[in-house]
Amino acid sequence: MRALLVTSIGVTCAAALTFPLAVPGSAAPVPAPVPAAAAQAPAAPAAEPLGSTQSLKLQPLAAEKGTRSPGAGSTRSPSFEQGLPRRDAHRFSLVGVIWDDPDAELHGTVQVRTRATGTGTWSGWQDIETHNTDHGADAGSAERASGKVRGSTAPLWVGDSDGVEVRVRSGDPEDRTGQAAPLPEGLRLELVDPGDDPQQPPDTDVPVTPDTEAPATPDTDAPATTATPASTGAQPGPPPESAALTVGAVESWAVNADLAPYGSAEIAPLSKAETEEQAVVAAGAEAYVGPRPGIVTRKGWGADESLRERTFAYTSTVKAAFVHHSATGNDYTCAEAPSVLRSIYRYHVKSSGWRDFGYNFAIDKCGKIYEGRAGGVTKAVLGAHTLGFNSNTMGIAVLGTFTSKNPPAAAVEAVAKLTAWKLGLFGRNPKGKVTLVSGGSGKYAKGAKANLHVISGHRDGFATECPGERLYKKLGTVRTTAARLQGR
Repeated sequence: MRALLVTSIGVTCAAALTFPLAVPGSAAPVPAPVPAAAAQAPAAPAAEPLGSTQSLKLQPLAAEKGTRSPGAGSTRSPSFEQGLPRRDAHRFSLVGVIWDDPDAELHGTVQVRTRATGTGTWSGWQDIETHNTDHGADAGSAERASGKVRGSTAPLWVGDSDGVEVRVRSGDPEDRTGQAAPLPEGLRLELVDPGDDPQQPPDTDVPVTPDTEAPATPDTDAPATTATPASTGAQPGPPPESAALTVGAVESWAVNADLAPYGSAEIAPLSKAETEEQAVVAAGAEAYVGPRPGIVTRKGWGADESLRERTFAYTSTVKAAFVHHSATGNDYTCAEAPSVLRSIYRYHVKSSGWRDFGYNFAIDKCGKIYEGRAGGVTKAVLGAHTLGFNSNTMGIAVLGTFTSKNPPAAAVEAVAKLTAWKLGLFGRNPKGKVTLVSGGSGKYAKGAKANLHVISGHRDGFATECPGERLYKKLGTVRTTAARLQGR
């Protein structure tokens, strides 16, 4: 069947090298290009590090002495408080809570305590961000209508743990009777183990300073703006034979094959002159492109390609970039960032029911840039990051929580470098503004036109705290720096 697919869409390994940068495509999933070598490859074990997810049903909590429950008896009403008492668990590093209805909101608090593996030491109570409906696929999209999507909190990185306790309490807003809104049905605690790193490089943490699914049809009637980079010196051709070759891994490589050889952990950075020589910007667009930054590939951070949907989804162009914080906390090292990414990826797909990692790119606290959702780093890949504005945009998540903590200077600089390059491929001015049509969000009704910065924060498109007050205040610097890198 794979051979038939390759024939039907005319994809060979060589054809994959010239796959268009931004397919005039729809949000509908499209088949991923499969090089001929992959179609003929024998079945083999996955090369990616394996992880796991434990999904635990929450229960009504016993009433604490001296407290009153909304209901009678020795346990609190399950409509208003649920959780799990302290318990052992298989090893995990990230937690989150999910529920059945993706349209239901959890009005209240979610707190978790965890036990560090090997020490027996329990953490204090940590808050998990509950307002996560502003992330995800747009209403009416194939991803949203898949029947797999569930409501979910933001995930929280807790580090290597083997014990957990959780409590979920209802809060505002109150209903007409003056009672707190009930909790969503089907609450479950998700414990995610990212698995082992694909390789064990030496710890390269640096001091962190806080403040210094092939072709598709358009999902909007906006004309597509495309740019097709020329060869960057990567050697084209079929990937090498390997006992660990998987079709999913080859598909993810094929859409970046003109940027890096198969199996590359990173797409190498280029100078501005090299970038301008090798990138072809669409006719009629101003040729201002920032230097291509180094980008860790999905292979580099160990993405298990068997988790995601096999097809890729594209939108028409990239008009704007939305900056987010992951809200996963700041208690991680730069060496742990690949594990954080694998955990978020697994949580997005296995727990929340999304087709793939939600963001198009991620950036860690040391300023390293990572490929996010599969489909090609130069292409207009449809993400699930800014509800109502996923079409014709890209989403960048800075790993961490920046509500009251300043983002590291290296991360802010990396956002500028990434946007200077990627927006430049589509002829966008980082200091400019753009009109986007809302697909329906908590801030703009469906069909409403929003005049936004080309580099916007998530809160500009949705009523949310994301990307955190401290990171949001840095976006002016990001716009200025990105424009300078483009030579404007």
